[in-house]
Amino acid sequence: MTRVTDHGGGVRSIRVPIPDNPLGHTVVHLLDTDRGPVLIDTGWDDPSSWRTLTEGLHACGTSATEIHGVVVTHHHPDHHGLSGRIREESGAWIAMHAADAAVVRRTREAEPDLWLGYLTDKLERAGAPEAHLTPLRAARAAGGGRLPGLHAALPDREIVPGELLDLAGRRLRAVWTPGHTPGHVCLHLEEEHPARRPGHGRLFSGDHLLPGITPHIGLYEDPDDDTVTDPLGDYLDSLERVGRLGVAEVLPAHQHAFTGAVDRVRELLAHHEERLAGLLRLLSRPLTPWQVAERMVWNRPWADIPYGSRTIAVSEAESHLRRLAKLGRAREVPGGPPARYEAV
Repeated sequence: MTRVTDHGGGVRSIRVPIPDNPLGHTVVHLLDTDRGPVLIDTGWDDPSSWRTLTEGLHACGTSATEIHGVVVTHHHPDHHGLSGRIREESGAWIAMHAADAAVVRRTREAEPDLWLGYLTDKLERAGAPEAHLTPLRAARAAGGGRLPGLHAALPDREIVPGELLDLAGRRLRAVWTPGHTPGHVCLHLEEEHPARRPGHGRLFSGDHLLPGITPHIGLYEDPDDDTVTDPLGDYLDSLERVGRLGVAEVLPAHQHAFTGAVDRVRELLAHHEERLAGLLRLLSRPLTPWQVAERMVWNRPWADIPYGSRTIAVSEAESHLRRLAKLGRAREVPGGPPARYEAV
């Protein structure tokens, strides 16, 4: 399978594998600049991923030692994982939005036990059954394990929304698109499309806008912050902001490049509105977030969803419940824990 694609105009991509993950790979983009090549995302911190990335760079006529900078769309380990390794090889700078840089900093400073305890308590409040909580309690009692992101590289440059990044010879503007993470950014390449397709340049969309799947929109996780956020509301607002750009082509971090960004934005907005309406029907009687997740439509039956993915699904259910509550269409029923929600 070809792992390197030339998109024209000094933009290429490398498909970097994600170990044991149904997504399969992260599409890492390589952007030529007058000061040297710049990576947009890097892939998961794994030997096979590193090998694929370095082989892809070689196929593009460069190497890890020649990378000038790394622009990270968001802090998740399949995007930011190899940034530190790139910096060790080349001295490259690493840029990230301040909100996600803060997540990286807090995660590095925390012990695994803190995160395991936070996750256990959160799932308990969401109504998770004891069978789901037992492995977390056991891992915490054993002193924790190696959790993704605990040793991620600290970025040394800040991506400022609305501003052009300091890339010699290129016009790459940051578009803040929170929802998938609090500091997710898309990157608008404000240059004529190399194939002269109609529209305003190209968009590196990270996980925000994907051609065939919807990104995970769960709660923003932070053991030290109890702010009641609205990630789904953030995401829907961000979608509309991206739709107004009118780009000629989207270069996402998963799946493949595509056109028709405005149509895809409309599809995603409609999908989430339909999902919210479906949840309201479920909430004709009080349900915990876990019970809501069990009844939501996923890409497979709940019984076939693996352990870790169930935790992610519950977080997504909670983000939809938060949205309904903020809109005044649902409310949390007094008397928890566990939390229970009902339609208003």
